Amino acid sequence: MLIGAHVGVAHGYPEALDYAVSVGCECVQVFGKSPRQWRAAPIDPDVAARFRAKREELGMGSVVTHSAYLINLGSEDDGLWERSWMALADELLRATTLGADGVVTHIGTNRSGDLQTGASRVAEGARRALQAANTPVALLLENTAGAGASFGNGPDEIGAVLSLLDGDWRERLGVCLDTCHAHAAGWDLASPTGLDAFVSGMASCCGQGRILTVHANDCLGEAGSFRDRHAWIGEGTIGMDGFRALFEHRGLSEAAVIVEMPGEIPEKDEENVRRLKELRAASSVPASDA
Repeated sequence: MLIGAHVGVAHGYPEALDYAVSVGCECVQVFGKSPRQWRAAPIDPDVAARFRAKREELGMGSVVTHSAYLINLGSEDDGLWERSWMALADELLRATTLGADGVVTHIGTNRSGDLQTGASRVAEGARRALQAANTPVALLLENTAGAGASFGNGPDEIGAVLSLLDGDWRERLGVCLDTCHAHAAGWDLASPTGLDAFVSGMASCCGQGRILTVHANDCLGEAGSFRDRHAWIGEGTIGMDGFRALFEHRGLSEAAVIVEMPGEIPEKDEENVRRLKELRAASSVPASDA
């Protein structure tokens, strides 16, 4: 399992990779554009080319982008829903320009209260985005903390979406497991049984190996609190044992692990990446699997 961090691109995309290496990253996540805007200027082709070359030069492993927070594939508002899938298609194209492997996206809401109604709405939006972008970049659906009308808090909801898309798009679809979100939604990741319930549930409903990225974030709230508040590794209610279990679980052996931490750079990234590397080194899983 490769370990890295979400890093900023304010100083440039190639420079973001230099920073990532300086804090110990083996993989990385970046925004394809501002996460709080619908639109942005295209990524300069020369900048993108330097980013791709820099990645190869540095030997950076998995590279994913994170989509805008505004996207809501489950919205009942037709205008917002259409704007969302079109924005997601743009995110997929931006990731392609950067040579990224995938795009992580929040799914959105389901106010209908019906699982299949919500899943159908999300799946149709994702299908349109995938079709419009027509690129090999993977779309990774991120689980939620389960608050309010948010959709995608675990295997049942995410699986219902994937089952509607897999017939045509399976090779381009995966899952991003956010540990803070899962814990807050009631999957008690402080215990290996809680992690296994989530991972095994995903495998049962969607097939093995669907979790391609892990957002490794500790959680300030208790399990089942529905509060998405990140804490540094080992300083929240998941704790060191919970993150140790990540590296012990063979169902996650191919996933790239990304930290998304509050705090000041570079300390927040250096320290959390270091903590995860120590847990990986102490893992009983053979090195070839880690």
